[in-house]
Amino acid sequence: MSIIATIEQLETIYGHPNDASTVKVADYVTPAYRILIEKSPFATLATCGPEGLDCSPRGDQDGFVRIHDDKTLMIPDRRGNNRVDSLRNIVRDPRIALLFLIPGSGSTLRVNGQALVSADPDLLASFTVEGKAPRTVVIMTVQEVYFQCARAIVRADLWNPNKRVDPRSLPTPGQILAEMSDNQVGGEKYDQEWPERARQTMW
Repeated sequence: MSIIATIEQLETIYGHPNDASTVKVADYVTPAYRILIEKSPFATLATCGPEGLDCSPRGDQDGFVRIHDDKTLMIPDRRGNNRVDSLRNIVRDPRIALLFLIPGSGSTLRVNGQALVSADPDLLASFTVEGKAPRTVVIMTVQEVYFQCARAIVRADLWNPNKRVDPRSLPTPGQILAEMSDNQVGGEKYDQEWPERARQTMW
């Protein structure tokens, strides 16, 4: 097996990025990038900590990531599984990255920066949905933002409704939990109760 171990070896294979790959990079939210963020209902959040790296999904109403100013993004932490892996990482290592997806669009948006976690009551209240505020808000200082070309989305044919996977062909959360816990957690009852439990705890 041939292992690439140096930057020089990588550059021998890939060369150097062209102008279109570099001129698009900004250290603030440009007007065009603002539109992409405001249209996005989904992003992945990457963080790092002493235990390693983590990447988690974040989804909400369009524009759920608030643009406070052209250097600051705010991300409400909605109801989840209470593992708070991302938040645990941020309070120990502020480096984070976001990847925004927009349904129907090939373009994605990458944002890198540093963050902190706030529980300021007024800030939390400003993110209230259906009478429920998040418990914390991640405040991100933008250091680098740029769009990613559509090749990955095109190759995956991601938004093609004819390519959707039949959920019945996948293991359910209840089945996975039962398998992992020797049937002590999860199972069919878990799957049956989840839709109503999720409805009541969405925000």
